[in-house]
Formats: sequence, structure tokens, C-alpha cells
Amino acid sequence: MRIAMKGRNVPVGDQLRERVDKKFAKVARQVSPFAELEVELIEERNPSIKDSQVVEVTLHLKGVTLRAREASQSMSHSINLASDDLARQVKRHREKRRKRREAHRASPRLA
Repeated sequence: MRIAMKGRNVPVGDQLRERVDKKFAKVARQVSPFAELEVELIEERNPSIKDSQVVEVTLHLKGVTLRAREASQSMSHSINLASDDLARQVKRHREKRRKRREAHRASPRLA
């Protein structure tokens, strides 16, 4: 899986890159190596916004696009929340595809 990272009002350093790679490794094992993951790290600069550290994740798979957006007070916590959300979506997507394939195989074919 290819990972593209962008930072809006946040410098994307080696620590953040390593954290993103580590947290999304579970997702990478479940998807194709041709899948593309876009991670956008955002810091909201409005003092009235309590959860100012935002992570937006977009995963482009064959035929489907999965998205997750999480906000919290720390960037690492936002990354954790977004990776958990995306892992849940990938698992659900894989189960749906597996059920469709099994249903297709089980149905009697007409000659």
C-alpha cells in the first residue's frame, strides 16, 4: 500500500511518518499493494475549537473509496482513532465481498 502524507499547518516530520506507517500497517496487510492511502494532518488554528488536531484519511481501493476523519487534542490520538475507524471499514468491505463471492458460487447456474 502506498501512503501519501500532507500537512496543513503541521510540519510532517519523521516521527509522524513512522507513527502513521505503524498504525496503518494492519490496514496495509488487508488490502492490495496497489491501494493508495492519503493521510492529511491538519491543525485548526481557531482557539475556540477544543479538538484542534485533525486527521483525514482516504483509502482508494479497486472500485471503492473509504474515508475517515477524526479530531482530538493530540495528533497521535487522532491518528489512532482514524486508523481504527479505517480498519473497521476495510474489514466490513472485505466481509461484504467475501459474502457476495460465496453467494455467487452457491447459486445454481442455469445452462
